[in-house]
Amino acid sequence: MTAAHKLTRNQSLVFDALKAADEPLSAYTILDRLRDDGFRAPLQVYRALDTLLDRGLVHRLDSLKAFVPCAHPHDHHESATIAFGICGRCARVWEFSDAVVEERLRGWAKAEGFCPQRTAIEISGLCADCARAGTA
Repeated sequence: MTAAHKLTRNQSLVFDALKAADEPLSAYTILDRLRDDGFRAPLQVYRALDTLLDRGLVHRLDSLKAFVPCAHPHDHHESATIAFGICGRCARVWEFSDAVVEERLRGWAKAEGFCPQRTAIEISGLCADCARAGTA
């Protein structure tokens, strides 16, 4: 992390909690996990998450109302379309972007005069392991 990305203690604790998690975490789950570190109020978590979101270090999964660390923080630019595959059984999340999809969405927005502020695609389903386990 560069000096420009220097995080406060609370931001670092929230970021580390997300990195250590095996699944997306809600703000209240983060709060529960950080109570021993002095977190007492949801506002402490939300302030840290806001900064982490602004810096592109975490993503909010709207469908889950939860957060995950960015898998590729150096690869995103402001207009990037980010997509997530979310397994409904094991909660594993894959992050990816696709230039073809991004170009199609940019073309649509231009044709409609729409000015996107953020683009995130969430694909819910089953990962290969969970799909195999469900058919066994």
